[in-house]
Amino acid sequence: MYAAHFGLSQDPFSIAPDPRYLFMSERHREALAHLLYGVAGSGQATGGTGGGFVLLTGDIGAGKTTICRCFLAQIPPNCHVAYIFNPKLSVPELLQSICEEFHIPLSPAAAGAPSVKDYIDALNAFLLQSHAAGQSSVLIIDEAQNLAADVLEQLRLLTNLETNERKLLQIVLIGQPELRDMLARPELEQLAQRVIARFHLDALSPAETGQYIGHRLGVAGHAGALPFDAKALQRIHQLTRGVPRRINLLCGRALLGAWATGINRVNHKVVNKAAAEVFGAEPGQASSPTRRRTAYALAGLALVATLSGFLLWSAYQERLATNPTAASVAQAAPARTPASSPPAPIAPLAPPIENLQRVWPELPADINSAWRELAPDWKLPARGADPCQTADAQGVQCYRASKLTLPLLRQLDRPGILTLQAARGPAVHAVLVGQSDQTATLRLQGRLHRVRLVELAQFWHGDFATYWQAPPGYEAGLRDGSTGKAIDWLGTRLSLLDGGPAAAGAGAPLTLDAALRARVRAFQRARGIAPDGQPGPMTFMQIDSATQGQAPRLLTEPQ
Repeated sequence: MYAAHFGLSQDPFSIAPDPRYLFMSERHREALAHLLYGVAGSGQATGGTGGGFVLLTGDIGAGKTTICRCFLAQIPPNCHVAYIFNPKLSVPELLQSICEEFHIPLSPAAAGAPSVKDYIDALNAFLLQSHAAGQSSVLIIDEAQNLAADVLEQLRLLTNLETNERKLLQIVLIGQPELRDMLARPELEQLAQRVIARFHLDALSPAETGQYIGHRLGVAGHAGALPFDAKALQRIHQLTRGVPRRINLLCGRALLGAWATGINRVNHKVVNKAAAEVFGAEPGQASSPTRRRTAYALAGLALVATLSGFLLWSAYQERLATNPTAASVAQAAPARTPASSPPAPIAPLAPPIENLQRVWPELPADINSAWRELAPDWKLPARGADPCQTADAQGVQCYRASKLTLPLLRQLDRPGILTLQAARGPAVHAVLVGQSDQTATLRLQGRLHRVRLVELAQFWHGDFATYWQAPPGYEAGLRDGSTGKAIDWLGTRLSLLDGGPAAAGAGAPLTLDAALRARVRAFQRARGIAPDGQPGPMTFMQIDSATQGQAPRLLTEPQ
């Protein structure tokens, strides 16, 4: 959704393990080198390490799977590869999966369900045949921390398949840090001794986090300065701890938030809001024993204060009941307020934020219902089978546009109708009456509903409709040399914005000439409209909004 806003050709922060986006930090280069170590010496049957285990570990989201995909793309053509991505298997299931990955047919002599011996015999024959042909074989197991102990022992036994010169199978185990702890157990000592290379993939440093973000944006087509300021980059590293997957999640949501609010550069405030949405809690609000103890203490103090107040009030009431004079004095005494503290105005309460899915069933599929809901904003009658025909009789037109953006709507600053489309089901229509940095206010049957812009943007694809009262004398497709009240209105309003002439000199009428079109084009470019120099409805509405015209405005919502 935000790709065009930032000059991108695709989503730069997808969490899919796309090797094109692999950022080769020093740690990642070392990790890839350890994986390639097992298949080094391309074209030689004796190349590589000659069997054994290679171990790659890293925290969740550190980029292990992405490195593995890059490794697979660089494996020599004379190397057979079996890749197991779901290791929660029994020993027979694992052996079956290995044979299937290597495309090994079982001997037809095996009667009934193949046994463990049947699988190992077929695998041994395949490995010997490959070795004789000058080919090597590598078994890669991802998420290896999920392997059962008996399965790990069977893997160790597979490394016994060998010739006099070398072992026939190289095994690469990729997993989370728990895998290292598993191999440190006494019962797995024999396997641990066969690990000929191990590497732990650490998180990115602050400098590498910025380089990582820039790299992914560059692959996605971005050119120029990063759309994140320095404080935003620092905050991203702090919140993600340099873990690539967390960086992707946070940066993607931050760019979406910046697009939704119409800004071109992400700051730390946008990052904080994005983190609250992605990670499920406000930044810095993680629970801790100290915070919990403080909360309990404050709650206890509040309870004591409440009980004390109640007891004092009860005693006071009892005293009044036994002393009528005191009661009459208390009733007669006027309330005193400091002269320097006038009553504060009561701020209107914004409706609570709702889930758009809860509002969705009530949204009309008939756009005429939405037109009628919108009509009172323009003081139009909310009746009639065709609201646009009713509006036209009042000198107001129904205007429809497509491919708009949320920032452009906020800039346009007028209520209107959004067409929302889910993956399934008919399109529905929502009347937009307010917009803030993070939320939109919809009106449905006179009731206000506030929803998050990020959620709304998932279902709104740019279709917008609103009422528009054209300036007097306006005609569609104004031509060069046009004059009249509409052109005078255009010149007068533009002069408030660019300081240009509001009228022609020497009493001559203002004309839609090359100079006026150039001013229109400059305004259009500044407001994100196609700069064609043609003053159409969108241009007139944007000028009206920029010069505080009389059209209805969107509600300004509290932040």
